[in-house]
Amino acid sequence: MTYIGIDVSKDTFVVAYSPKKTCRTRTFKNTTKGIHEFIQTISKDGHHCVLEATGNYSALLVYLLSEAGITTSLENPLKVKNFARVMLSTVKTDEVDARLIALYGEKMNPAPYKLHSDAILTLKQKRTVIRQLRKQLIATKNLKGSMEVLPFFDSKCRKSIKQTIAFLERQIKHLEEDLSVLARREYKKQMELLTSIKGIGITLAAALIMATGGFTYFDNAKQLTRYLGLSPTYQQSGTSVNLKGHINRNGDSSLRSQLYVAAFASLRCNAQCKACYDRLRSNGKPGKVAVIAVANKLVRQAFAVVTQEKPYVDGYVSTLKSAPTSSESGKG
Repeated sequence: MTYIGIDVSKDTFVVAYSPKKTCRTRTFKNTTKGIHEFIQTISKDGHHCVLEATGNYSALLVYLLSEAGITTSLENPLKVKNFARVMLSTVKTDEVDARLIALYGEKMNPAPYKLHSDAILTLKQKRTVIRQLRKQLIATKNLKGSMEVLPFFDSKCRKSIKQTIAFLERQIKHLEEDLSVLARREYKKQMELLTSIKGIGITLAAALIMATGGFTYFDNAKQLTRYLGLSPTYQQSGTSVNLKGHINRNGDSSLRSQLYVAAFASLRCNAQCKACYDRLRSNGKPGKVAVIAVANKLVRQAFAVVTQEKPYVDGYVSTLKSAPTSSESGKG
């Protein structure tokens, strides 16, 4: 298997067919035609493409490679960056980056990427648009507030701002309704299981489904909490350095914020989450640390009900013995 490194930008992508410095590189346009031209130069049996996750810039390339049956890995840019440091790479050009990614593939043997279903892609698009519209709504409301304190506020400007706010609110409401309907239709069983957990509503349940591809991307709850950035970090070296406590903050910051808010809500209605919070607080842990531990517990509850296909029962205690995670025990 030959690993091919691909460095993607908005308009083009550079391909390294080998990590060797003497290896040729080629630049293709980041369009459907350009991607098909690249696909003609490789085979699905002998090549494994590796590229960094660059948001929308890499989406079409990954989609068409997967449709062509070519094994593709979509890697976290931070992993490739750390790999470059290990390799003492000091030169940064598109060609060098492509060769480095090819070398990363050879050395690290990354797992193949699982292409999102059409339903997941649609849900993610709606969520992205909703998020951007919310930012515009906040900015417009802030603009209205800043204009209202002026000695004179032009009536046409006031009317335009009010109409814009009303329009954005309508669009957000309609898209949220569409998202909810689509999530309930495509992932009916999972939505029912997730919303059976006290503290998880429709919006958060849909967000968890989007982040996990319908709970198909992760083998266990610990992997999911690490992906969401809810796992504590540790730094230890001899006896001089022993730092611990803060979460890694990887993954989707918006989803992590939703989980943090849901953790607060769960303290009023979820017996296990309330018990976890009270135990950590009684042990002297700060309130924020305890809430993050509760968010971690909500994720584990979500993973459990979906994988076991059983609705959540508040107060149920499993008969299976398992060691408590670091977040639940209060570490971090």
